[in-house]
Amino acid sequence: MHTNSIIELSQTAYQQNIDFLKKTFGKKVLISSVVKGNAYGHGIPEFVKIAFESGIRHFSVFDVQEAKEVKLVLADTVSILIMGLVQEEDLEWIISNQVEFFVFDKNRLQKAAKMAQKLKSRAIIHIEVETGMNRTGFEKKELLSVVHFLNKEKEYLRFKGLCTHYAGAESITNYYRVESQIKKFKEIDTFFCSHNQKPEIRHSACSAASIMFPETRMDMVRIGIMQYGLWPSPEVLVTYLNRKKAKLDPLKRVITWKSSVMSLKKVNLGEFIGYGTSFMAKRKMKIAVIPIGYSHGYSRSLSNQGRVLIQGQRCIVVGSVNMNMMIVDVTDIEAVKKEEEVVLIGSQENLDVSVASFSDYSNQLNYELLTRISKTIPRKIIE
Repeated sequence: MHTNSIIELSQTAYQQNIDFLKKTFGKKVLISSVVKGNAYGHGIPEFVKIAFESGIRHFSVFDVQEAKEVKLVLADTVSILIMGLVQEEDLEWIISNQVEFFVFDKNRLQKAAKMAQKLKSRAIIHIEVETGMNRTGFEKKELLSVVHFLNKEKEYLRFKGLCTHYAGAESITNYYRVESQIKKFKEIDTFFCSHNQKPEIRHSACSAASIMFPETRMDMVRIGIMQYGLWPSPEVLVTYLNRKKAKLDPLKRVITWKSSVMSLKKVNLGEFIGYGTSFMAKRKMKIAVIPIGYSHGYSRSLSNQGRVLIQGQRCIVVGSVNMNMMIVDVTDIEAVKKEEEVVLIGSQENLDVSVASFSDYSNQLNYELLTRISKTIPRKIIE
């Protein structure tokens, strides 16, 4: 068991985020909690418990393995939607367990119908259409054959959802591209309905689109980063605040990552710290070694620039982040001791280290930093 650090997940913070999202979207819009990437580093087994306690009954994942992790914790009390990889050998488990899944090519559509027929059941499918992301989704020229196939195999295929994904809704630079996608999606929806294939629900919005383009909320929103208390980008936050009188961030970070001081050392003026020569002491220094490195998910790109909190003071990472350790400058903290609490993400006294701030010190997105946090680190649910 990993004992170098611990991750705490706040039930109260999550509940506040969900209350805000529900109020923003309205009662008629279903929220699907996106828990791909190990619940954005929060840990699927622990996080889905929090979400369920807060009233979430629909979860979106990337693949079958993640679907099984959700299923193991919540059994048949929730709906699970696989948005990405589905291997042919997984179809029997998926359909037998009434797990929903994206279909974005003819091969998967045909195999889903064939397996459902074999199981004497119905596959619950969401047809993903290409509107301009150019990643996955049926092309416009394929849609006529898709509706014919759905009509033919309606005994074995339940057309639960029609969906798409937007190309960078978090940035105003993509405004016209996203607007074009919204228009295309509406046209495709009209096409399906005119051919006697009306989806039960329509969904297209991620966190960013749900705020930047309210018309994309439709019947369901697939919310990832915002439920964890973070914004997709500063632009999305500013867009939201500009619509409100009170300029307050309504989201609360769910995750806190803590470690402790492993050892202390004094370094003389002119000496180098850690591997190579990336950091030279410009004064007599006191340094603390923290047993966290890039193998745990603390990125090497935060070398010489990451920040941690010790005794309510902000301490800078000096030298290169190692595989299992990093070094921080504690020269200005007089009474720092071994086993002293170190906050990597979270609050201590009046200061805060946010995940978003990491992207200020590196070229990584907060999404990337979160999903890289090691699965071996224990997760603990707190109030």
